[in-house]
Amino acid sequence: MSLLKVANIHQYYGGSHILRDVSFEAHLGRITVLLGRNGVGKTTLLKSLMGLVPIRSGQITLNGVAIDQTPPYERARLGIGFVPQGREIFARLTVEDNLRMGLATQAAGSAIPSELFELFPVLHQMLHRRGGDLSGGQQQQLAIARALASSPKLLVLDEPTEGIQPSIIKDIGRVIRMLASRGNMAILLCEQYYDFAQELADDYLVMERGEIIARGAGKDMQANGVRELVAI
Repeated sequence: MSLLKVANIHQYYGGSHILRDVSFEAHLGRITVLLGRNGVGKTTLLKSLMGLVPIRSGQITLNGVAIDQTPPYERARLGIGFVPQGREIFARLTVEDNLRMGLATQAAGSAIPSELFELFPVLHQMLHRRGGDLSGGQQQQLAIARALASSPKLLVLDEPTEGIQPSIIKDIGRVIRMLASRGNMAILLCEQYYDFAQELADDYLVMERGEIIARGAGKDMQANGVRELVAI
């Protein structure tokens, strides 16, 4: 089932045409991987999905509801969880308080889902530590858990392996695959680390100069020469 539909969107920064007629879908139970070299518009696309930057034209629908004119907080309420590049946790707040931030769209007094500590046990061990005292990998786990706290239908991740040690990359990959396998969430993963992307992708998209230049099934990435398309 198609959860997210992006149709013919264009986005500009001043006079610069950043996103050019971008269209794609993300489906429940599947991981859609977005690849491309630095500066091709990947992060701008994700921010457009979240409403953090406006689009000039086109349409974005989530579960059949048009959201392209909807403010970011309402998109979160409708079921989008966003893990930004660089994590952007609250360094001075504890792990517990960071997780509670993820409950902002839930009813007052909602408890932190215990499942988050099953997915990322280290967060339970460090519940009362400040976010800024965690390692980069632990902060990334915290950022993902914060996004999951609201039980999103669509999880959007921007470069989750950036600056992360290999052991935690494996843990993050395991969690992403498990979440998708349940069939009640669509995952859009923007990733520079090709091997990680290929291992997880059910579907792939390749961007170049603000356009989608290639797409297909994850199992066909090697045969379709996707590594060469995104090589620096």
